[in-house]
Amino acid sequence: MPDPNYGTGYAAGDVSWILSSTALVWLMIPGVGYFYSGMARSKNALSLIMCSVLSLVVVSVQWFIWGYSLTFSKSASPFIGNLDNAFLRGVLGDPSIGSKSIPDIVFMIFQCMFAALTPALAIGSAAERGRLLPMVIFMFIWSTIVYDVIACWTWNPNGWSAKLGGLDFAGGTPVHISSGFASLAYALVLGKRQGHGSLSQAHDFKPHNMSNVVLGTALLWFGWFGFNGGSALAGNLRAAMACVVTNLAAAVGAITWMCLDYRIERKFTALGFCSGAVAGLVAITPASGFVGPGPSVAIGFLGAIACNFAVHLKHMFNYDDALDVFAVHGVGGYVGSILTGIFAESYIAGLDGSTDIAGGWMNQHWVQIGYQFADATAGASWSFFITLLILLIMDRIPGLSLRVDPEMELQGLDAAEIGEMAYYHVDKIVTVDPTSGQQKVVSERVREVHQQASPNGEIDTDKTATLPSQLNNV
Repeated sequence: MPDPNYGTGYAAGDVSWILSSTALVWLMIPGVGYFYSGMARSKNALSLIMCSVLSLVVVSVQWFIWGYSLTFSKSASPFIGNLDNAFLRGVLGDPSIGSKSIPDIVFMIFQCMFAALTPALAIGSAAERGRLLPMVIFMFIWSTIVYDVIACWTWNPNGWSAKLGGLDFAGGTPVHISSGFASLAYALVLGKRQGHGSLSQAHDFKPHNMSNVVLGTALLWFGWFGFNGGSALAGNLRAAMACVVTNLAAAVGAITWMCLDYRIERKFTALGFCSGAVAGLVAITPASGFVGPGPSVAIGFLGAIACNFAVHLKHMFNYDDALDVFAVHGVGGYVGSILTGIFAESYIAGLDGSTDIAGGWMNQHWVQIGYQFADATAGASWSFFITLLILLIMDRIPGLSLRVDPEMELQGLDAAEIGEMAYYHVDKIVTVDPTSGQQKVVSERVREVHQQASPNGEIDTDKTATLPSQLNNV
């Protein structure tokens, strides 16, 4: 008989906070989908939401099979874990490897959301031209040999970066650097979208629905309180401080990016607000459990400036990162990791009553920035080159070509890959019987709203396909 007291020696408040944080991070995954969907063209809007939720289900299964074990097995090597906990064997009520204040099963599901979010971020650069089936397979493989490896380095106490002394509170390297540099590799392998870079078609590649972008940003910002605050792995002062600096860095990042846009366009753009907020959130992530409010302002400001500059790299180097994943997550995560080495303070980490670090430059611990460079650079290099290798091999396997056909790309991935559209409009012509006042529909058609290809091969955003509908009496 199992011990009835097994797994009960934990503070209910700590367990409740981590389970709530798990739900908050879960919400970030569709948030990424809406953020990306609004930035794309309308004919690809639904496919990007689907890619995000597919990441959730694919990685949840991978995490159950071996992902959690490869990342957090308690007898892991400095490079990667083993299969001791494959299929979640032995994962229940023992104290977790992350913190003795929560059981294994709670830590496992919390970390599962981080693992599921990361590929959802990475595939943004493949928007509007990447096939869904190879993308799903890529998510499973990439999670296994890129995410799990880097997360083991950083968060498993046996990992080489953790032993070295690298500081990463909530995923600067495993989540943001890894997804950002993977997205760069994906963009390079897929190539540019048709017509991208042409001045005559520049207006066709602007965000089609800023409401979705704002909604996605709101879901991300909301979920980030669980992402960073939950990484304290307890309901304590350190978690509270992480929430404070997360919100402050996002606010400063939003203001900074808006001002940078205003300097050029003389407009306070909603896209600038959203991009800046996400850049601030990304930059503060590795530092959120190590810095106070003052440094978080500097991190939000510098992170937004760095990411804003990085957006222009795709024009300088002529690659098509459709949704600026590399600029915001890759560069933002890297800058945030280095700034952690500058601003980390031992008293902030000690707010949980148990963590003891030497701090960063703020505590005259000068070598910390070297540890941060090592961790960030190793994560970026591993993610970029292994992702490149995975994609090049997959693209040469029959049936796993990464890019859709040119005709399907012009049609849009919603119709070509999913068979459904994000937007349907119904046009009706209604007459009214003057004697009875009864309304009657005399004509009705359902319009799929998406861009079509004109005969000369250019994209015409004004044309829509029509589907016949039966007449209905009202």
